[in-house]
Amino acid sequence: MTAAAHAQTTPKKTFDLGNAVELVSKEEGHRQPLAPEFVSLEDFSPLEVAYDFGKIRREDIESGPRSIWRYKQLLPVPTNVEEHPNTEPGCTRLVRADKLAKALGVKRIWIKDDTGNPTHSFKDRVVAVALAAAREFGFKVLACPSTGNLANAVAAAAARAGWDSVVLVPKTLERAKILMSAVYDGSLLAVDGNYDDVNRLATELAAEHEDWAFVNVNVRPYYSEGSKTLAFEVAEQLGWRIPEQIVVPIASGSQLTKVYKGFNELGQVGLVEPSPVRIFGAQATGCSPVSTAYKNDHDVVQPVRPDTIVRSLAIGAPADGPYVLDIVRKTGGAIEDVSDDEVREGIRLLARTEGIFAETAGGVTVATAKKLIEAGKIDPDAETVLLITGDGLKTLDAVQDQIGPKATVAPSTDAVNQALGL
Repeated sequence: MTAAAHAQTTPKKTFDLGNAVELVSKEEGHRQPLAPEFVSLEDFSPLEVAYDFGKIRREDIESGPRSIWRYKQLLPVPTNVEEHPNTEPGCTRLVRADKLAKALGVKRIWIKDDTGNPTHSFKDRVVAVALAAAREFGFKVLACPSTGNLANAVAAAAARAGWDSVVLVPKTLERAKILMSAVYDGSLLAVDGNYDDVNRLATELAAEHEDWAFVNVNVRPYYSEGSKTLAFEVAEQLGWRIPEQIVVPIASGSQLTKVYKGFNELGQVGLVEPSPVRIFGAQATGCSPVSTAYKNDHDVVQPVRPDTIVRSLAIGAPADGPYVLDIVRKTGGAIEDVSDDEVREGIRLLARTEGIFAETAGGVTVATAKKLIEAGKIDPDAETVLLITGDGLKTLDAVQDQIGPKATVAPSTDAVNQALGL
């Protein structure tokens, strides 16, 4: 829908959320006012944010802050969002990975390295947007169910903003992620169950506590828009153009759908020349419901019980799974899954070729790209971007039994030379 048409059909806003004008159901397009709601009252499908963008210029973005707020005209956030204390995520590096490309036998690969965010994952992006919207809606507590990275981001963002936080995680979460959430001194609760159990509990709590903003529950439409900034940054860093191919890890599936939406919106407002992009999805075999549905040519994603070292992607009932299938098929991409051993090798391959240490989700992305290239599904001559969404220091246990010193030596040159075979 054009901006003019939006202006004619949209009710007057009661909140300052920038160019966001309403919520729209993903299934049938039913419209309702901006509010902290995540399911359509008409067709019970997820809600997403619609905008009246107006004119947006490259020079205004390029002169903006070195954070995701340079794209605030494309996000559901207040016009003065950068004036409030926040973690200022974004503007992470895009690395040309020539040695990895050579190892994989392709022409050109770029790594979008989101390990450089404040809590070392892309979740800082989505949480910053969720917090900005939650503040506008009058919430007082920032909360979430999490597989780890989101817990870190929510705890940090709440501390920075001066809010209380309530963070729920599975008790089996990686120790590093538990400690990284606990250090911010919010209310961290370990739940005896997997992520899907934790998520159900959070939904119940959101209904009971009206002043708690569960970032991925009652303010989910705004939270998920933060993932668009990955697409915005990739396009800007490539000189305002859309890559030909991109590989995205799948947990709930929201990130993949919003990256696609972000590329489309850049074309709609004239910031880039619209061009096709093939979207590829990556999962761990031990939690691969979307990959399974894709391979079986199904439209319905059947829930599974996760059994994988890749806990950050271990969502057995991915909310956006059907929309991921639609996008991947529409763009001519594919979805693949990889074993835990392939994940470990993906982590080590990226580290030894490009000096980037990714967490297990990054190992999934690299290993899946390798598998898709070998299967002839990724075009080796097309420019490809891999999303690396978290830091390997968070998941050291995944590789600790495979790596370590080459040898233990005496403090002498002879001992070193002997160990090195010199």
